[in-house]
Amino acid sequence: MDTVEPYRIKSVEKITLKNRQEREKILIEAGFNTFNIKAEDIFIDFLTDSGTSAMSDRQWSCIMHGDESYAGARSFYRFYNAVRDITGFEYIIPTHQGRAAENILFSTILKEGHAIPNNTHFDTTRANIEANSGKAIDLVIDEGLDPSSHYPFKGNIDLAKLRSFIEKTGPDKIPLCMITVTNNSGGGQPVSLKNIIDTKKLLKNYGIPLFLDACRFAENAYFIKKREDTYRDWSIKEIAREMFSHVDGCTMSAKKDALVNIGGFIALKDKKLYEVLKNRLILIEGFPTYGGLSGRDLEAIAQGLSEVVEEDYLEFRISQVRYLGENLVSSGVPIVEPTGGHAVYVDAKSFLPHIPQDQYPGQALVIALYREGGIRACEIGSVMFGKKDENTGKERPSAMELVRLAVPRRVYTNSHMDYTISVFRKIVGFKDKIKGVRFSFEPKVLRHFTARFSELG
Repeated sequence: MDTVEPYRIKSVEKITLKNRQEREKILIEAGFNTFNIKAEDIFIDFLTDSGTSAMSDRQWSCIMHGDESYAGARSFYRFYNAVRDITGFEYIIPTHQGRAAENILFSTILKEGHAIPNNTHFDTTRANIEANSGKAIDLVIDEGLDPSSHYPFKGNIDLAKLRSFIEKTGPDKIPLCMITVTNNSGGGQPVSLKNIIDTKKLLKNYGIPLFLDACRFAENAYFIKKREDTYRDWSIKEIAREMFSHVDGCTMSAKKDALVNIGGFIALKDKKLYEVLKNRLILIEGFPTYGGLSGRDLEAIAQGLSEVVEEDYLEFRISQVRYLGENLVSSGVPIVEPTGGHAVYVDAKSFLPHIPQDQYPGQALVIALYREGGIRACEIGSVMFGKKDENTGKERPSAMELVRLAVPRRVYTNSHMDYTISVFRKIVGFKDKIKGVRFSFEPKVLRHFTARFSELG
């Protein structure tokens, strides 16, 4: 790597690699679903980058300043000013995490027959839309569905598809459009500022608001700086402000790019919608100046938002993910290219071509990673996004079968990346022997979280 960690380590947490026999027993007890494995039984945890960041000394010191007053706490105003400084939005609602923000928004605006288009909805966004009688529609560009494409902004929403969808559905049935930055389900791929601007121009013709799913806004801004010539000399914060200036609102899980372990928010321009959402917040989350969070959490978010736009942090963050991805490719492991901001996405369908999609090659690879090296990863494929066909009852597979290695922020060193690469190299040697799986228990909602599997063959 050509970059080094822009920080020193003050505190360490012991991790232990269970032996092969122990890992096999743990897998069986977990129903071959790594979500069901205790964290203490994991050696390297790439399950998610959500809420798994290491907080800085400045964030920990801010926690001591937490004002826990029920209403009007000083910590809320620090949080409010930090969010407004980044987004420019006047109306800000704290929530305890991103899916709570989604629930408050979609339970308010959706009616039967409504649809929300997006580049690609992630799991909780899709679930909150569908739970509130809406349809979650994915309209990413074709390059975003091709793991081997090196198009620089594979997260872009397809404007022709969006225009066609609006004309077919009717703008009155689309309360808003979203763009997820970066596009998590599509390999963590960025969205260009031009695409955000052009999407807003298109939607304005139909009177449809545009929202960002902004949980990785800083990583997206970094890619804009590096890949979009117009913004090469802009700061990350300036680019972020420009992104938000072209949309009407956002939801955010602060557990990603605010570098904290809990928290989220809704931010928007529309005062009327804000008043309605605020009343909903009071009902299910808490008073508007804490929204389900403690004062110390609000303080940590405010500080994290100032740290995440530091370019040396982002340079190392993105470089570490790229280092992992490039070394996997050189080891014979196909990934979504180019690497995204927060994770490496292994193309399990290409890596395990002998396993058909209805036997879930992504989940099979997740199992192999834990069995071989105590590594926990997340399937982003037909387990997570497969849908039953309403006419035939058969499952429609996901467009891609991916395994996400989500790298927690400021947690692992490059030695941990090297270990992961070595485990993959071992798996390459016996990948043809990896078996597919089937469901032995299948929940109706967000099934990948609590499902259980059995291995075939």
